[in-house]
Amino acid sequence: MNWDRLLSIKRLGKKTSSTVVEEMRTEFQRDFDRLIFSSPFRRLQNKTQVFPLPGSVFVHNRLTHSLEVASVGRSLGNMISLRFAEKDQQHPLISEIGAVVAAACLAHDLGNPPFGHSGEDAIKEYFANGSGNQFINTLTEAERADFTSFDGNANSLRLLTNQFNGRREGGYALTYTMLASIVKYPYESTVNAKKAKFGFFQSEKELYSQIANELGIIQLNFAPVTYVRHPLVYLVEAADDICYQIMDIEDAHKLKILSYDETVDLYMGFYDSSLQTKSIEKIEEVMKEVTDRNEQIAYLRAGVINLLVKECVSVFEQNYHQIMSGQFDSSLIKKISPTAFAAMKKVSDISVARVYAHQSVVEIELAGFKIISTLLDIFINAVLRPSPYGKKLLAMVPQQYMASTQNDYSKIQSVVDFVTGMTDVYALDLYRKLTGIGLPKI
Repeated sequence: MNWDRLLSIKRLGKKTSSTVVEEMRTEFQRDFDRLIFSSPFRRLQNKTQVFPLPGSVFVHNRLTHSLEVASVGRSLGNMISLRFAEKDQQHPLISEIGAVVAAACLAHDLGNPPFGHSGEDAIKEYFANGSGNQFINTLTEAERADFTSFDGNANSLRLLTNQFNGRREGGYALTYTMLASIVKYPYESTVNAKKAKFGFFQSEKELYSQIANELGIIQLNFAPVTYVRHPLVYLVEAADDICYQIMDIEDAHKLKILSYDETVDLYMGFYDSSLQTKSIEKIEEVMKEVTDRNEQIAYLRAGVINLLVKECVSVFEQNYHQIMSGQFDSSLIKKISPTAFAAMKKVSDISVARVYAHQSVVEIELAGFKIISTLLDIFINAVLRPSPYGKKLLAMVPQQYMASTQNDYSKIQSVVDFVTGMTDVYALDLYRKLTGIGLPKI
């Protein structure tokens, strides 16, 4: 693969690129701005990241997480751009890698349903083992797998590219390069039953092939469709990996799930005491000056993020030729230095054992399962089994989600589009209305 093709300002649904605002913004900056001002992005402020939406203590939601990932992604991309410049990479868009990665980071969670990661599990469970299984019996194996292995990553690509009713061709008309940079798993749902993740539904399979072929992304297989990753996917993934658990530890401290000492130990574990003495000495000086414990934790967290950004850039450089030839089969975070990797592993283990298993997290996951499965059941029945009641139900669905074709796959997918686009609060409110919970007295 080469950057002459991988970096393209061609936009989905557009034959030519607009030149009206070129002097003010580059094409990839326009991608970023389009996403910032989009409705799906705004809805992320009311979608759970890990902990329930805030009460007296503010913790991360999908919106703040995405903004932070974009910030880290921009740093990763800019550092790679500078390294390329030092090595005489002459492509005119090399300097825009940071903007591409930042935009892709903004978009990486747009397809996730309400109620955190349990939302994905709820959809998969509904179709694989719940009452939704009866609705997909007539579909092809690949179409069934889209639902029984539902993935928010594939849903992000659909959300950004699909021409929903009343929308223009190409969806948000984003650049091919930015769109390819969010496809973390560039294969269809039937590639490997052991792989729970995939990058595009059957409805977007041809579209992704179009994007990949335009950018010169290596295709590994035609049936099932399988590609290697666009190189910038590794930077988007690294930004997400860095922010996800590192920020969750800070949230866990604020919520008093982890003690101050435990949190300090976890963050300091990323530093090699024999190799990074100057960094450790500086940290000790700042910790003496800053006495507010929350500020101390924030300072330590920032330092760890900075350390991991540099580590991931180094891994990208060391494995550059493998990445460009499609032979790199790992995430960047898995190849960082032994000390940092061991610290990341400890953070992950603590997160699984005490953070993600915390009662407040489990409660929102259980509620999400019930709410999502109920809403899917109600609206899929309405679209597949017409009735006077179903007709009234469908009047509640925005027109953009109404399937324009008559096949069952598209009809079911339109309901999934509707439900996954909901915020936590809207899903809960609609669930209560449709099940009669909390209805006003008549």
